[in-house]
Amino acid sequence: MTILTLNCGSSSAKYQVYDWQKKEVLASGIVERVGDDSVIEHNRTGEEQYTKAKACANHTEAIQLIMETILDPEVGAIKNMDEIKAVGHRVVQGGEKFNKSLIIDEEALRTFKEVSGLAPLHNPANIQGIEAAMKVLPGVPQCAIMDTAWHQTMPEKAYLYALPYEWYTKYNVRRYGYHGTSFLYVSKRAAVLLGKDPSELNLIICHIGNGASICAVKNGVSVDTSMGLTPLEGLIMGTRSGDFDPAIIFYLMNSTELSADEIEKALNKKSGILGISGKYTDRRDIQKAASEGDHRAELAMNMEVYRLKKYIGSYAAALGKVDAVIFTAGVGEMAPLIRTKVLEDLNNIGIVTDAEKSMISKTRNAETDITGEGSKVKVFVIPTDEELVMTEDAVALVEGRYDVHTKFTYSFQSRNYINPVRAHGLKNDIMKKPELADIVARIP
Repeated sequence: MTILTLNCGSSSAKYQVYDWQKKEVLASGIVERVGDDSVIEHNRTGEEQYTKAKACANHTEAIQLIMETILDPEVGAIKNMDEIKAVGHRVVQGGEKFNKSLIIDEEALRTFKEVSGLAPLHNPANIQGIEAAMKVLPGVPQCAIMDTAWHQTMPEKAYLYALPYEWYTKYNVRRYGYHGTSFLYVSKRAAVLLGKDPSELNLIICHIGNGASICAVKNGVSVDTSMGLTPLEGLIMGTRSGDFDPAIIFYLMNSTELSADEIEKALNKKSGILGISGKYTDRRDIQKAASEGDHRAELAMNMEVYRLKKYIGSYAAALGKVDAVIFTAGVGEMAPLIRTKVLEDLNNIGIVTDAEKSMISKTRNAETDITGEGSKVKVFVIPTDEELVMTEDAVALVEGRYDVHTKFTYSFQSRNYINPVRAHGLKNDIMKKPELADIVARIP
């Protein structure tokens, strides 16, 4: 069974082709600049990257380009469309109605459209991708894997805002949370590394990329998270502000000629790391500039670190007992300096990290243990794999055996699970940095 997964952004379409029987990624890639002079970057496993420029006016044309590429006899991954038995779609916002993945029908698609205003940068593109795939692959089951589903276990005290209650009942104003697919994968892998059942664990998971959020997991389920009604709330991100005094919006509207739309755009696209540094969103650029004496770059990094540290402390208080703190996603996996700074001086709440191990840990191919001596809490870096969650959910939905994650067992929950591509990559990483072998997390 071959599964295609799609993650459609406002101007891009990421994809992966997975052979379920062989448990192998056959190909992956991205179409960038959808709506303009698009370019596809296609990676067939074990081969050099293939790049092709072709204008795609919309996501339908982008997905047609993806299908042409994965069917290409020279660079493709499959021989005909009939090999694809299901498509798994990332859907950022599913509202309150859905607490698990599902096969998309007219009602589900209508719901996604109704709540698209809650994730205006994401859901419209997700919906375009679904409708495009339905046209290009008619009759193939289309499955929705929703970021918000993971967080449907949050209690009222965590997901409600102290606003007029009618705003919740009439307008669905509440905390929804995002990055749920990543949190699901990482929490299940943490259970394997700790040798415990997921339902026994309390975790703090930091998903840090250009978009970033943190999740408190109690007894294996989400009980709080930093993103809110939209992905704007919470941590300082690449271009998003995260938490700030909402009265600032009214102050600016009364004191300047900025419109509500202009302020919203600034909060989502001109704030965060970019807003403070004035130049950068990539944390590698920030660290380099800071090391060269750029005060605003250093300030941006220190602000991001401070915000993360505060959230870890507050979630530790909310959980009471913490089994592990985990870092994942691009920055969480590949920015050891930021990670190390976040974890400094947390020994008062039982968290001690080994700074040297943290600096060594810079790989997307291994789960590493950077726990310091005497720490009461484990500290792991676990590379996420959202595509695998999407693939497994799609397979289980088609086979009629899927259920909510607390009643469902994923392949990566096995002690014997190995990602062959990452295992091969780790060998290369260790050849370049032998000391990495000493911090690879061991399964008890």
